[in-house]
Amino acid sequence: MLELRNVNTFYGNIQALRDVNIRINEGEIVTLIGANGAGKSTTLMTICGGTPPRSGEVLFRGHPIHTLRPNKIVALGISQVPEGRLIFPDLTVQENLDLGAFLRSDKENIRRDMDYIFSLFPILAQRRRQAGGTLSGGEQQMLAIGRALMGQPKLLLLDEPSLGLAPLLVKSIFETIRAINQSGVTILIVEQNARAALKLATRGYVLELGRVVMEDTAAHLLANPSIQEAYLGA
Repeated sequence: MLELRNVNTFYGNIQALRDVNIRINEGEIVTLIGANGAGKSTTLMTICGGTPPRSGEVLFRGHPIHTLRPNKIVALGISQVPEGRLIFPDLTVQENLDLGAFLRSDKENIRRDMDYIFSLFPILAQRRRQAGGTLSGGEQQMLAIGRALMGQPKLLLLDEPSLGLAPLLVKSIFETIRAINQSGVTILIVEQNARAALKLATRGYVLELGRVVMEDTAAHLLANPSIQEAYLGA
């Protein structure tokens, strides 16, 4: 479904990704793990067009997308939930979700998808007329995920969805991510909570200093002593 081939991404003269090769098959949950500054968020930004690669290719369903503008990439079916959520604090929950569907004109399906979001996150239905900035951190994360889903993504990019959330909320958010995947959405997740991400994922990639240093099934990565020592607190 998605493939990064020999991707090199820079911020000015600073190289953030070095010859990165990643493959995501339809229906999978794939996680990227690594220390801060390893290039995980940059990988997501490279995919969605925020930080295009200087060399290499990003292919979506066999077609190159690394030269496209971000809005064109969204229109193809790739949505991102950025780190820090970045909802619109002065807009209501409803208005934030409406913005997620800004490229769509199919009103009946938009209404159906809105109902689906409210079934995933019932608290948002209760707060639909409340300003986004007055929500708790967990509720804002739900809203950010809901807004991304309103774009009808085929591939959902999640950047640190558990950041700043209480353990009980993390469990709830991850259960919802699994449900979203089971509904037919392929997921790429970047997550500091490596143990939770690997328990959720099908496969994982380990990034160090902008390079992919390991790829394996999530189960094998969880059982790997070097991964346990470096990222799982074992």
